[in-house]
Amino acid sequence: MDFDAKAFLRSVTDQPGVYQMLNDKDEVIYVGKAKSLKKRLSSYFRTNVDSTKTRALVANIANVTVTVTHTEAEALILENNLIKKFRPRYNVLLRDDKSYPYLLISGHKHPRLAYHRGAKKAAGEYFGPFPSGSAVRESLNLLQKLFQVRQCDDSTYRNRSRPCLQHQLGRCTAPCVNGFVSEQAYADQVAKTRLFLKGQSEKVISQMVSEMDQAAMALDFELAAQLRDRITTLRQVQVQHSVEAGKDAMDVIGLAINGNQCCLHLQFIRDGKLLGNKSVFPTVPSATEAEELLVALLTQFYGAEGRGGQVPAIIVLPFKLAEKDELANDLYLLTERKVKLVESPRGDRARFQKLAQVNADTALQSRLAHKKSIQQRLHQLTETLALDSLPKRMECFDISHTSGQQTVASCVVFNQEGPNKSEYRRYNIAGITPGDDYAAMKQALERRFKQLGAESKIPDLLFIDGGLGQLGIAEQVFAELDWSEAPLKPLLIGVAKGESRKPGLETLIIGESHETFNLPVDSPALLLIQQVRDEAHRFAITGHRERRRKNAKRSTLEDIPGVGSSRRQALISYLGGMQQVKNASVDELAKVPGISLKMAQTIYDQFH
Repeated sequence: MDFDAKAFLRSVTDQPGVYQMLNDKDEVIYVGKAKSLKKRLSSYFRTNVDSTKTRALVANIANVTVTVTHTEAEALILENNLIKKFRPRYNVLLRDDKSYPYLLISGHKHPRLAYHRGAKKAAGEYFGPFPSGSAVRESLNLLQKLFQVRQCDDSTYRNRSRPCLQHQLGRCTAPCVNGFVSEQAYADQVAKTRLFLKGQSEKVISQMVSEMDQAAMALDFELAAQLRDRITTLRQVQVQHSVEAGKDAMDVIGLAINGNQCCLHLQFIRDGKLLGNKSVFPTVPSATEAEELLVALLTQFYGAEGRGGQVPAIIVLPFKLAEKDELANDLYLLTERKVKLVESPRGDRARFQKLAQVNADTALQSRLAHKKSIQQRLHQLTETLALDSLPKRMECFDISHTSGQQTVASCVVFNQEGPNKSEYRRYNIAGITPGDDYAAMKQALERRFKQLGAESKIPDLLFIDGGLGQLGIAEQVFAELDWSEAPLKPLLIGVAKGESRKPGLETLIIGESHETFNLPVDSPALLLIQQVRDEAHRFAITGHRERRRKNAKRSTLEDIPGVGSSRRQALISYLGGMQQVKNASVDELAKVPGISLKMAQTIYDQFH
């Protein structure tokens, strides 16, 4: 049944609100906001509509629902939330919705310099935002060399009895141990760090020059040399970050479009320093106008959760906008901060906008080239395996452990555009004989495919990192599953390592037939298989190392019922360490305050 637009429009209100357009499957295909719902919705159903995208949208409308809001601001926020929730086909979708990372100088007696992302609950001063986590870590590394402010977590700081390796490397003044740095000296280092993060590096250099002269006059040439080296490093950083763009917070935008592919490139300038840049690649409906695209992207980017209030004072745009004032008003409603939109930049702003545009073009070309390479490899793989069509989904499983401990299985997913990281999964393997890779693979596959149905995400190709044994386990698991209501089974392929595990010598084993063959080292199909296999290997090892790291921090005493934090601390303090606790007799354990004879026997049995 066709949608009766005239009848619908007669009942629509003039109030502000949000509208959702649905197709015949009751799926939300577009979400929009309006000051006047009646006027905005009427524009879609005119006789002559110029936009190809709008005509395609209207042709798929089966129903429209509206939500009236008190204010335009409420409508804008609701629109963003609904787009994020439903990810409609005809909306411009910005996939990146993480909050910016910050640097935090904590409010402790001896403040800590730390990486922070998320809600600002901890007491202290926040500096940023930074464009990425790597930018924060680079800054932390630099600041540790320059000012030697502690970066260790609070539990490590409280329990130190002697300086750690960072002090020996000259990257921390060891405020955790009495006698290594005075309160005033540490406070001075924190103050310099604070000034540097506020962009006042000249003031910091001036103070350090004065201290260097004083050290030289006092014949403390070692300290003078250290200060000289830090001053040199600071001046180098100044040269790298100098942008001559004033002190206002400014973002510079570059936008590149090629068909339905798009790159939004942002350069972040704060306190006169170029903090970094960021490229995002949104999902773009066909025939979307550049102006509509830019407005949608900036609204979503600066309105995303965690970015509220982080809109800069100035945004330099790549071209003129007819809706410039409306966009500025939307950003104000979302973030409660006024922003100046610059359409025709001059001088330094023009240089940076040109640079941002070059970066956007380059990033998009690189992405398109990567997609082309993936497509070529997929076509070659399709021919090699004699498939009817290009595989839409590929998965690969791998197992990682150390001598059978902390075993982790990984499942990575590739689609026709490359890795689909949101679909990656890890499985912590338990209840098997340590080192039994077959049992680990069996458990991982059973957990991945335990529920099969018409809507199940079943891969076209399933790669198993291993030889005939691992492949046989996969065949066994699939033989036991009920496929009556599920899509077709995937084609199983074992990827056995070659002689000396050298890349390019892999042997491929086809499931069921167990036909084996090798591909040329430079075969695009083999390169794709290696990429999928290596990604599964990387993802498994990363998970295993993380699990091993957590286990290393865990005390064996935590596994003993009745031994809480107080008793653990009493045991270690009284006996002198974990090794002494393990070697202690029942009588020695019973002498520890708070440990009964029965509890001492339980602890002894745990270690023997």
